[in-house]
Amino acid sequence: MTDAIYLDNNATTRPAPEVVESMMPYLCECYGNPSSLHRPGVQARDALIRARAQVAELIGAKPQEIVFTSGCTEANHLAILGALAVSSGKRRIVSSGVEHASTLALLRDLEAQGFQVRLLPVDRDGRLDCGQFERTLDSQTALVTLMWANNETGVIFPIPTLAAIAKSRGILFHADAAQVVGRIPVDARNCGADLISFSGHKFHAPKGVGGLFIRTGLNWPALIRGSQERRRRGGTENLPAIVAMGAACSLAAAQIECDIRRISSLRNRLEAGIVESIPWVTINGDTANRLPNTSNLCFGALDGEAILARLDRADIYASSGAACSSGGTEPSHVLSAMGLRRDRALASIRLSLSRYTTEAEIEQVLEVLPGIIKELAAEYSAAGGSLRLELT
Repeated sequence: MTDAIYLDNNATTRPAPEVVESMMPYLCECYGNPSSLHRPGVQARDALIRARAQVAELIGAKPQEIVFTSGCTEANHLAILGALAVSSGKRRIVSSGVEHASTLALLRDLEAQGFQVRLLPVDRDGRLDCGQFERTLDSQTALVTLMWANNETGVIFPIPTLAAIAKSRGILFHADAAQVVGRIPVDARNCGADLISFSGHKFHAPKGVGGLFIRTGLNWPALIRGSQERRRRGGTENLPAIVAMGAACSLAAAQIECDIRRISSLRNRLEAGIVESIPWVTINGDTANRLPNTSNLCFGALDGEAILARLDRADIYASSGAACSSGGTEPSHVLSAMGLRRDRALASIRLSLSRYTTEAEIEQVLEVLPGIIKELAAEYSAAGGSLRLELT
């Protein structure tokens, strides 16, 4: 994809060159098992310890609070199922209707097993009502599990405030931080969450590695038996990927503030240029409280999949929402939960940037996209549709 413009970074990111370089020795030379006692094993274990410290430093945790997993989906499951295992018979879970599809699928399974699941609504801008959240919690609530930032709109939930409310009731709090870690500052010590899950491929590490922060003092059960990860997650560690994620954490820690300023500036330029060329486009979600890299745009009643297909032919890659659930036949559950009509949800696309997005790429998108929209609008009108009516 040398000449392509990649704007689907909430689905996955390009591994940083330094990250790829860091993992190569542990694929080819230092391939020992970290549990072995011989010299190659000791070298591998030292690398594992360094990576754990790098991850902990990025999110403001202690190294012993980090459990390595295969990614955020596994970490979410480890958090939710673990919380229920230590819940002393409590069988209620509070979450939201805009969570990642993998979390919602697990919650549906748990509901079928007799657990009570309360999915809180969001408003038209994707925001939670903190008062309603507090009123929902009761003595039978075992766990609150919420996204820190939404993968489709980038809207950020006030996790410290929500976690403090849960803590005042003695309720465990889990934050799915897949879209947050490595992109905006995270302070595990002070945010109030008991559990924080994350995934390396969202911040320029390879796929297949992630982690779960488990606050000191929680006696966490093993859902996968084994001696690794302080007996909290068995299985030989994926050392090359873990080393790579450690390197990605160090890179993020060194430049996160600079990345935020530069990426948000590019995102704002992109949105301003699109709105200038297509005045009837709207931005989905709370524009004041969202990730610096994310823009979710609604193009009236035009087919979002058609927009993406024409962008793809122009070597510009974006998406209509979550990579795990996109398909174009059904509207995004996130946008539907925000109250968008079906046609407007299907007319929405997500553009998500990274530290490798350039100003020249943004300008190229602004040259190409308005023409695509004008072509599709003309085709829509020729087929008997009225954008003027559909936009009301």
